[in-house]
Amino acid sequence: METKLQILERRKEIERELADLLKETGSEFDLEDIKEIIYNEDGQNSLTDIIAMFDNGLGLVELENVLEIVNDAWNYFPHKILNGLSPTEKHLEYQKMQS
Repeated sequence: METKLQILERRKEIERELADLLKETGSEFDLEDIKEIIYNEDGQNSLTDIIAMFDNGLGLVELENVLEIVNDAWNYFPHKILNGLSPTEKHLEYQKMQS
């Protein structure tokens, strides 16, 4: 089980990966755009919206990389619906309640 500190460290790592990927793909969006969509997520289209930010005719390998990083971002970035916690933090909270 990850600690709160490990979760925050991983979040920083994901932020760097996303920023690099946005730059590599020549996206007009930035990290804050992604964080805002995740925080204010309103269903399934949110993930699609984020993936579209990287769409520059990516090849399969690049798309796989985008999907992996976006999935990590979704799990490690805060969501309004979870009272400002990430799904990973919510899981940690649940694990602590169980022990």
